[in-house]
Amino acid sequence: MADKTSLRPIIGVGVLIWREQKILLGERLTKGAKMCWQFPGGHLENNESVTACAQREVKEETGLQVKNFRHFGFTDKQFDVTQKKYITLLVSCDYQSGVAETRESDKCAGWQWFDYQQLPSPLFQPISNFLLQLSSPTEKDLYVRHCVSQILPGITSE
Repeated sequence: MADKTSLRPIIGVGVLIWREQKILLGERLTKGAKMCWQFPGGHLENNESVTACAQREVKEETGLQVKNFRHFGFTDKQFDVTQKKYITLLVSCDYQSGVAETRESDKCAGWQWFDYQQLPSPLFQPISNFLLQLSSPTEKDLYVRHCVSQILPGITSE
């Protein structure tokens, strides 16, 4: 039987948006992870699919239109500051149109496109956790190459 004092995890969705060989990251300003880089994303609402959540959060936070959603991983994290447990579902999609706007300036200092091979530091903990789940640099490299080959056919060879 589960411990009645434990809290259920919160489900979050992180959205990796591809535009050519770059991904969109925002500088996080909210409690628990100030001044780090994160994907657009947020909490999954009741009766909402992961894809619908991803699309809604991208629109709310950046104003961008995106397409071609792909699920590509998950991570979990207990945040010390908030004492909340999060399961973050990671979704990848393609840029469709628009200019990235900072629509929630209390949560994000601004959005920037980064080459996927030269990500800024520090990254938001769920992103770092996901990368750490891959056990070796070789496995990480192969996983990233596989993901990129699925998302951007023709730029990598396996």
